[in-house]
Amino acid sequence: MQRGALLSPILWAFVPYAVMSLLHVALLAFDNPLATPTKLSLMPLLALPVLIAAPQLRPKATIAFLLTAISASWLGDGAVSFFPAAPELPLMLGFFGIAHLAYIALFLGLLKRRRLPWWTVIYVAWWIAMIATLGSHTGGLLIAVAAYGLVLAGTAAFAARCHPLVATGGAFFLASDTLLAFQLFLPDSLPAWSSPAIMLTYTLGQGLIVGGALLALHRRSTSS
Repeated sequence: MQRGALLSPILWAFVPYAVMSLLHVALLAFDNPLATPTKLSLMPLLALPVLIAAPQLRPKATIAFLLTAISASWLGDGAVSFFPAAPELPLMLGFFGIAHLAYIALFLGLLKRRRLPWWTVIYVAWWIAMIATLGSHTGGLLIAVAAYGLVLAGTAAFAARCHPLVATGGAFFLASDTLLAFQLFLPDSLPAWSSPAIMLTYTLGQGLIVGGALLALHRRSTSS
């Protein structure tokens, strides 16, 4: 199969996700109740291009990691809706922790021999700064938050080994969770528009990671 024959439907399959992401951010900005159901539709729509591309891509383990990350992110997005009787924040940390571990496994599979860029040390500094700033405000969740921060920084760092879209997506994902952490633990430190900003950077991060990963896998599959 020629490259264009496979790549074109994959690119078009991102359109519903992009449109829904913009709609969700706009609804969130205006505090519209439809923001919740649109949020729950984001990850299923992001899975669409992966499912379309999966039969032609290899290795299959990387597709499994990709779908695991998207599925766990969906559960994290809908924790309060899917598990109303359970504490929301620990569930979110758990599901997104799984998503980040799946992304790290994916990135390790995409480029096995390339070292981390030297500048990824900034993610270590980010983790130290976040714990120093927010640690005293996390209460009994300090260990969970610190552990989640490590895997989040790991996602951003290992993303830097991959396609530039993946690296950029990892940075946006980290930016989103940084804003979210301040919203959760230091809510008075952020302006009213922080929620749309969190979701804008989140949807960009997820979309770029998935898009970049599919491009990398597509190139590997067509060149071998």
